[in-house]
Amino acid sequence: MNKAQPAGRIDIISDVICPWCYIGKRQLERALDLLEKQRLRFTVAWHPFQLNPDMPREGVDRAQYRLAKFGSAERSRQLDERITEAAASVGLEFHLDRLTRTPNTLNAHRVIRLAGQRGVQDGVVEALFEGYFGNGADLGDPQVLASLATEGGLKPEEVTDMLSGDDGLKEVISADRMARNCGIQGVPSFALQGHVLFSGAMPAEEMAQAFRRAWDILKNRAA
Repeated sequence: MNKAQPAGRIDIISDVICPWCYIGKRQLERALDLLEKQRLRFTVAWHPFQLNPDMPREGVDRAQYRLAKFGSAERSRQLDERITEAAASVGLEFHLDRLTRTPNTLNAHRVIRLAGQRGVQDGVVEALFEGYFGNGADLGDPQVLASLATEGGLKPEEVTDMLSGDDGLKEVISADRMARNCGIQGVPSFALQGHVLFSGAMPAEEMAQAFRRAWDILKNRAA
């Protein structure tokens, strides 16, 4: 049987500290497998969105931040438990108790942008997600970012050189602003051929169905 050729591109607007974005990545991977069986294959690209656009560049203490955001440590713990259970349902092992800081994610998005230029975006995104949610890595620390990016397929020196300057900073800020101007308020958000379809880490079967229907509509319009 001939393998399916790429039909189009799926864009994911996300933040690396968004647990539902990591869960959504797993659901998307399963959805892509389902679509492949229907002889539909898509390329995937990741785009920036800051959950906390006003976060100080050095980040903040996570416990204090979540206490101010949710009102109590107990409420924060309950939310972490719910997220950990949802992650486990798709085969992910979260250790949110290891997180000590809520980082500014601008530099992480710059790393993801560089990874896209080098053709290793999926590996780098996976490494950043795993580092944060699995091991409590501080994604605001340039050395941590360089180490995780290397695991994902980038060369350490090119990550370090980029982070030492402002390469990609304007582009990331512009892309984040563009997403907000397009009405995106929550992530992950998924688009096909530039058309935003849905937000949230919906089940793989529903994702695959949404992409299939949207692709059929777009294909018929172009006919």
